[in-house]
Formats: sequence, structure tokens, C-alpha cells
Amino acid sequence: MSNEEMKYEAAFAQLQDIVRKMESDEYSIDEIAVQLKEAQRLIKFCKDKLTKTEQEIQKIQAERE
Repeated sequence: MSNEEMKYEAAFAQLQDIVRKMESDEYSIDEIAVQLKEAQRLIKFCKDKLTKTEQEIQKIQAERE
């Protein structure tokens, strides 16, 4: 799924799933590096989405004043 199609909630759920599986040792050594890279991608996506949303909210609030 591309970033344009992904929703914040879906990305966050995927991230939570990766963390849960890492905490319960469900990944092999070979999978850990792959999953860490995926987690980094998801964290960046979520941060960017939150930043963009915050900027949009601030813009709307500024327009109301």
C-alpha cells in the first residue's frame, strides 16, 4: 500500500502489530531487520501525517480569527 492510500489508523495498527510481535519474540533474526525498517517507515508516515494535520488545524483556526 502506498503512502497516499494509507490511513493513519492503518499505519499505527501495523506499527503496533510489529511492536507486539517483537516483544513476544515472534520474528526470526532475519525478519527483525526487515521489520525494523518497516517500523521506521511507518513511524515517519505517522509523524508526517500528524504534523500535516496539526498545520491544517492551525490554518483553519487562524482563518477563523
